[in-house]
Amino acid sequence: MSSSLKKIGPATYVLAKEKGMRVPGLIIANEALLKDPSIEKPLEQVRNVAYLPGIVGYSIAMPDIHWGYGFPIGGIAAMDAENGVISPGGVGYDINCGVRLAIAPIRFAELTEKTKTTLLAKIFELIPSGVGKGHKGKTLQEQDYKKLLIQGAKWSIEQGFGFAQDLEHMESNGKIEGADMHAISSTAILRGRDQLGSIGSGNHFIEIGEVQKIFLPDIAAAWDVQEGQTYVLIHSGSRGFGHQVCQDTLDAFIAKGFAEGLPDRQLVAAPLQSPEGKQYFAAMAAAANYAFNNRQQILHGVRTAFQEVLHIFPEKIRLVYDVCHNIAKFEVHGGKKLCVHRKGATRAYGPGSDELAPIFRKTGQPVLVPGDMGRASYLLVGLGNPLTFCSCCHGAGRAQSRVQSMKNWKDKDIKMHMEAQGVQVMASSYRTIAEEMPDAYKDVDSVVEAVSEAKLADKVARLRPHLVVKG
Repeated sequence: MSSSLKKIGPATYVLAKEKGMRVPGLIIANEALLKDPSIEKPLEQVRNVAYLPGIVGYSIAMPDIHWGYGFPIGGIAAMDAENGVISPGGVGYDINCGVRLAIAPIRFAELTEKTKTTLLAKIFELIPSGVGKGHKGKTLQEQDYKKLLIQGAKWSIEQGFGFAQDLEHMESNGKIEGADMHAISSTAILRGRDQLGSIGSGNHFIEIGEVQKIFLPDIAAAWDVQEGQTYVLIHSGSRGFGHQVCQDTLDAFIAKGFAEGLPDRQLVAAPLQSPEGKQYFAAMAAAANYAFNNRQQILHGVRTAFQEVLHIFPEKIRLVYDVCHNIAKFEVHGGKKLCVHRKGATRAYGPGSDELAPIFRKTGQPVLVPGDMGRASYLLVGLGNPLTFCSCCHGAGRAQSRVQSMKNWKDKDIKMHMEAQGVQVMASSYRTIAEEMPDAYKDVDSVVEAVSEAKLADKVARLRPHLVVKG
C-alpha cells in the first residue's frame, strides 16, 4: 500500500496533498485492493487530477480504479460551476457509457438448455456487436438527429422502442439538458448514423442470468426484484458518435493551449464558462443522449428476442434502472452548484433526493455494478454520501490489460472453459472473449464490499451471469 495514504474511515483513505495539488486525494478501497502494485500508476493520475483549476473537496478514486486517459477509470472530480473547468479526459471517450438492468417474469431455473441456447443466439442475431458494427439499412437522418439529441431516450420510445414508464427508470429520465447539434462535427454524425441499438466492442455486453441472492428484502420488494428471477444487464455507450465528440474536443483544446501548466496534457480542460467549455458540454450532452437511445434500442432488441423465443410480451420485461458511467453533470452538493465528472463511476443518490423519481426517492437510487462474465454482478442502493459527491463504483475494474489477457488465454478453448462454469458466450471474435475473461478483472465481491464499508451504497442483490453476448 502506498505510504502516502492515510486511513480516515472504513475503506476510506486520504492521499496527502502535495505541491501543485489544489485538493487532497480520496481513495475508496480495502487493504487487499490497495496491496496490488498496479495501483501506483492510477494513484499518480489521482494526484494529477487534483491540479485542475476549480476542483473542490477531493480528487476521488473508487475501488475499481485503473489506468485511464488523463483521469483514472474509477475517478471523480467536482468542479466549481463558475470558476472550474471541464475536462474531456474526466468523462472519457465513450461518453455516457452506462448500464441498465431489466427483469423478466420467469425464473431462470425454468429455462431449458435448448431455450437458453436459442435465446442467446436470437439476441446475438438481433443486436449487432463488434468494432464498428451497426444496423445495415437503419440509418439516422438529419431530422432524427435533431430530435434524439435533444429529447434523449424519449425519442426512441416515441419511435416504438419501449414504453413511457421506462423513462422514470433512467438516470435524469434518459436525457441530459443542454445538448446542441451545432456543437457536433459532421464526422461524429456520420459515425453514429447506423449504430443505435448496437453493443460495440471491448467490455460492452448483454448479460442474462439469475438473481442469485437478496440482501435487502424490503428494497428489493419495492423494486419488484425477487430471488431466482431472470435478469438482463446491458452495458454500452455512445459508440463512434461519442468517441468522435471526445476526439474533436481534445484536438481543439490542445490546439488552443489549454493543457499548459498541467502535469499531463491528457487532462486538458477548458473553463466551464468559456465558449469552448460550453461547446464541449453541449456536445457531451448530445452524445449522452445518443447513448440513452442506444441502450433503449438494445433493450428493445432483447425484449423482441424474449417474445420470439419465450412468448413473453415486451412490456413484461421491466426496466429497473439505467445509470451513466462516463459523464459530467451539473449538480448541487452542500448548497453549491458543481460540475461533477464521473469517469468509470456511478451516481448514487440516497433516499429523499429530489432528482429521483418518486419510487426511488423513497428507497435511494439503484446502482448497477457489473463484475465479470464468470462470477457476478451487483444491484446496490445509493446512500447519498457527500464525501464522494453521492458517487459509487461502476464495476469490478480491470486487473490485467487486454494484451496480457490475450497472452494468458492464447490457444485455449475459452468457450469450453466458460461453459464448464455454467456460462455460454457469443461474440463477434475470439479476441473479444479472450480479452474479457474473468481473471482480467478484480473480484467484484471485494470491490462492492469496499463501497459498502465506506457507506456509499448497500448491497440489494447479487446477480449470477449465465448467457453473455460480448462486443
